[in-house]
Parts: sequence; structure tokens; C-alpha cells
Amino acid sequence: MNHLKNEKSPYLQQHVDNPVDWYPWGEEAFEKAKKENKPVFLSIGYATCHWCHVMAHESFEDQGVAEKMNRAFVNIKVDREERPDIDNTYMTICQMLTGRGGWPLTIIMTPDKEPFFAATYIPKNSRQKMLGMMDLIPQIEKVWKEEPERIEQSVEKIKEGFSQSLQLGRSDQTFDTGTIKKAKTTLRNRFDGVHGGFGGSPKFPSPHNLLFLNRFGDSYEDSTSNQIVEKTCHEMRLGGIWDHIGGGFHRYSTDQKWLLPHFEKMLYDQATLMIAYAEAWKKTDNNLFKTTCIDILDYLNEQMTSDEGGLYSAEDADSEGEEGKFYIWTEKELKEILNDEQFSLYADLFNINEEGNFRDESTHELTGKNIPHLKQTVAEYADQKELDSEAVQATIHECLQTLKKERAQRVRPQLDDKVLTDWNGLIMAALASTGAIFEDNRFTEKATEIGDFLEKNCIKSNYSLHHRYKDGEAEIAGMADDYAFTVWGFIELYQTTFDPRYLEIAIELHRTFTKKFWDDEYGGFYFTSDDGEKLLGRQKEIYDGAMPSSNSVAALNAFRLARLTGTTDWEDQSEQILNAFSKPIADAPAGYTFALITPLIKQQSPKEIVICTGQKTDEVDEILRYLQKQDRYSISVILKTAETDKQLSELSPLSAEYDIDDSIAVYICENFTCKIPVHSLDEVKEILEQ
Repeated sequence: MNHLKNEKSPYLQQHVDNPVDWYPWGEEAFEKAKKENKPVFLSIGYATCHWCHVMAHESFEDQGVAEKMNRAFVNIKVDREERPDIDNTYMTICQMLTGRGGWPLTIIMTPDKEPFFAATYIPKNSRQKMLGMMDLIPQIEKVWKEEPERIEQSVEKIKEGFSQSLQLGRSDQTFDTGTIKKAKTTLRNRFDGVHGGFGGSPKFPSPHNLLFLNRFGDSYEDSTSNQIVEKTCHEMRLGGIWDHIGGGFHRYSTDQKWLLPHFEKMLYDQATLMIAYAEAWKKTDNNLFKTTCIDILDYLNEQMTSDEGGLYSAEDADSEGEEGKFYIWTEKELKEILNDEQFSLYADLFNINEEGNFRDESTHELTGKNIPHLKQTVAEYADQKELDSEAVQATIHECLQTLKKERAQRVRPQLDDKVLTDWNGLIMAALASTGAIFEDNRFTEKATEIGDFLEKNCIKSNYSLHHRYKDGEAEIAGMADDYAFTVWGFIELYQTTFDPRYLEIAIELHRTFTKKFWDDEYGGFYFTSDDGEKLLGRQKEIYDGAMPSSNSVAALNAFRLARLTGTTDWEDQSEQILNAFSKPIADAPAGYTFALITPLIKQQSPKEIVICTGQKTDEVDEILRYLQKQDRYSISVILKTAETDKQLSELSPLSAEYDIDDSIAVYICENFTCKIPVHSLDEVKEILEQ
């Protein structure tokens, strides 16, 4: 047994029985490497990573490979989701050296943590142009022992190259608002008008693009932007990327049509897609979008919620060693499970056939297995076939419930049951905002449950954060994503419940974030805190990839906190973030669409609204419900009652001068200047809709 047995990470636990003598990241491993004068073999992955499993099975479970690795290296395993700071640093190196990145990430470095080799997946044996582990290890071993000067030269070149990445976030120019229109033009040009989404294959959901386009459409009265969002949401929901039986979105589509997914399910995808679908429903009133959010909520409740209330990280793509095995069906299986009438309808609607539509990963031949997917909604199908829509809906519902019960008898993909603060902050933001949009307490209560979990387990008394919670223990110092996403979540929770405790948490966490992560010289937030582990240098992130970046979210948070409190320093901070990254955003604006939401909102005449009332009455609720229908990023609402007056006057100096009495007084402010109060919903509408 290696040195991973006491680790909490499900990914590291997957490697406990490897013959490779793995160490967790820590000084013990690096001291051993120094003492024995060995390079360090660093392998970074995550529990639900398909190609991580492949490399583990081929090489790390192989006695011959393990013997070579143990002789040549000190071997370290890292879960990228537990230590994104380590992953970010060495992924930058890999992309710099190879021109690409991904997982598993393989780094070979000196005992001083200085890399000289980088790759992603490496096969056991060499093939074509890929060097295999059996050949790579003795080559590295030979160079390490016989040509140390080559190692030193490589290290110095890599460190010099890496230093260039530290220049990100040091722009000396003002953010150009013209990049907003350039981003929209790029997205429009990349839009797939047939299948929705952007580009070819593989195709990612990229929900921040949808959030940006929805607001662009409103701000510039550009209906094509809203149509792109509607088309994309519609096509994704019909495709195989959506789990039609159990709910939830898979990671991405390997093809252009959203048919064949990479089957892992990530918590952060459920979060950002829930927001995108809720906002798309608000624009279109398309019930399919609303039921999508409800089905995601049901999936989270059924599969992803811990006993303590936090949400787990992910479900694997593989089960029983095969990707997608849990999710796919043969025609024969379905005929045995469903009655003749059910099968005939289900197979026709969900495109099931004897040949199948799922292809073998290596041969690309059809396997006779099917990924259920739609080409039209159930209602459209019923109309086309001239069938009773309600009867068809009822039969399909019965089919899906029957298949869900049958599927539950299969071996379910492995659950990554660690609870990550940043991803829980994201899902809290999604649930709280969706609860407000739908006026559905199920979402709001779930968001509150997560907020309470984070407050109890992951937020320290000094308002600093732990990154990971598992088995009753919160560990690993919080990083930028933890702070940015959790602040976002608590802002949304306040704007939905109007409990000032959540606003207080958001404010205090943002203050800690600024104190520990802010770059006083250039602006923007570093990914690691000033007292975090030092690797090759403190990086900043702005690219909006699988998730929006910490700086993109922080720019929005700072703007919204400024509007909620009247603290202009945070308004300045928001602008500084955008200025610090103005050059990369200007160079490729479509890669930073969440960052562009903040300047886009500023063009929409954002408003602050303070509602003062002795107590929360039905009339007040009516005003709040109307305000919740507006864009919650551009309208910031403070609700002051006799009960919350004192606390809010301290938290929000903007509202401190407004007194409470028995009547309702609504102060509508713009640019920190407030109009005379109005006292009814009709008056509020008149001002906001003029």
C-alpha cells in the first residue's frame, strides 16, 4: 500500500492500491526526493476523469510500470479539484510546452518543484508519435543522472516562459466598452444555426455566453442574441447531453449535434446551466426551460446532496469500466422493460433502433446501444402524429419513471462525494436566483440549506474560507474561486430572501477576499492568498472557460455590493479589475463573456431600490415579486423593516438615512441619487418602465 490511505480525496483513494508508491502533495515527498536525489513525477487528475482512469489502468496498476516509476521517481498524486492552485500552475506549463492541456496532467520536476517535462495522457507503450511510459521513464532517468545540465537549462527556460504568464492582469489601459459588441459579433459568427451552441465538435454548453447574450439583446434591442439563446437551450435540452431519464446535464457533447455526450456530470455545470435556463424561461415563457430547472433540482436532491446539506462534486462518466454504460440502452432491453404500446411510442420519440446511435470509442462503429434523445418536444411530436398531447405526455412520463427504476438496478457511476466551497457557492447562486425568477420556494429553500451548510462548516469565524469539506472535516485554504463564487451565492440569497444576515456574510467575505488576494499595484485578484503556498508565482485568472473566472465574478460582485451598500470603493474595484485585464479581453472578447456582463449592466442604467416599511405586508410582497422579474444584476434591492432597520443601516450606508414608519416608501436611486419616495406598485412600474 502506498501513502494515500489517509487522504480524503475520492480521486486519491482510487489510487490507494496502485503498486506505484504514491505520495500526497506535501513536504514529506519533496524531502524524500531531495534526500534520494530523484525527480518528482506529478500526476494530476480528478475522480470523474475518463482518461485518468485509462492511464491508471494501463500504467499505474501495472507492476512493470510501477517498478520503473518507483525506482526513478518520487511519485505524487494531486486531485485538481482539491488543489486548483497546483493544477493551474502546472497546466500553464503544459500548455506552454505542448500547446495543449487536459487531464490526466503529467509533470516531471525537480525536488524544488521546478518542472522540466510536461504531458497529458501517456500510454504504457509507445505508439505512433506518442512516447510511452516504458520508454519515457528510462530516458528521464538517464538524463537526470548523466546530463543534469540539460535539466537545469530546461528548468530555466520554463521558468522564464512561465514568468510571462504572470503579466496577465497588468494592463495599463482603460477597459474598452467596444469589446462588448465585438464579443457579440464573434459569438454570432460562431453560432451553429442548425444545432445551436457555438462552433463544431466537441461542443460545450458555455452558459456564460448565454447569460451575456440575453443581456446584450436587452441592452441593444438585438433580438438575434435572444434567439441564439433560445435555440441553444432548446437543442441542448432535446439532445443526448441531457439525461432524459434521471435529469441533469452531462459535461459536453463530443459531436456537433449534442447527441453523444462525455457522460460525467459536474455540479458546476448544473449550476450555471440552471441560471441560463431560468433566465431563458423569463424571456420566452417556454415551459420546457422551466421544467429543465426543476428536473436539475430533483437530480441534485436525489443524487448530489450530503446528509449535512452540502452538495457533492460530480458523478463519473464510467461504470463497470465503460464510459456511458449506465445511460445507454439496446432496443432489446427496452422491449423487455416496456409494454408494446409504451415501447412503440418511446422508441419513436427518443430515436431508439436496433443498430443504435452509440459508437465504439476505438472503432467508431455502431454498437447496437442507444442514447435516448429527442428531435422535437413531446407536444410537437403529438401534434405531428395527430395524437392526444396529454395522453402522450402521460405515457412518456410512465416510460421514464419505469426506466428510471430499472436503471437504478445498474451499477451507478462513482460519486465524487467531496463538497467544494466554490462549486457550492455557484449552485447556491443558481438556486437562489431561480427561486426568485420562478417564485418557487423549493429552489430558495435549497439555496438556504447550502448557505447554512457553508456558514456552519466552511466559513471561519474571521470570514476566511476552507476549500473542501469531507467526512466531517473542512480543510485546504480557500482560493479565489471559493471567495468569488460564495460571495455571489450570498448576494443572490440576500436578493431573494432579504435576510440581512446573508448580505453581511457576502460583505465580510468580500472584505477578506480583498485583504488576502487583491493586487494593490495593478488591480485584480490573485488566485491564491498572500499567505498561500508559493509555487512558481501568483497567477490571476480572467478566462471564462468551463466556469466563469474568479475575476469575472468578482467584478460583478464588487459592482453589486457597491450598489447595495453605497460603498463607492467597490465600484472602483470593479472597474480596476476590468482595466487590469483590458488587453486580453480586447484581444479575444468572446473568451471573457462573463467579465463583459458587468460593463454591459452599467450601460443599462442600473438602479438601486430601497423599500422602507414597518413590516413585510402583502403589498410589499407584490412590489418585490415585480422587482424579481427585472434583471437582478441591474436592479439592486434593499428591504428595510422595523426588524432589520438597525442592521441594514450599518451594512448599507446607502439606506441609513431613510426612516421606517407604518407606510410603504420606495426610494428608486440611480448613480447613488434617489428620487422622492413612491408608495405603490403602480408608481414603481411607472418609473421603471418609462
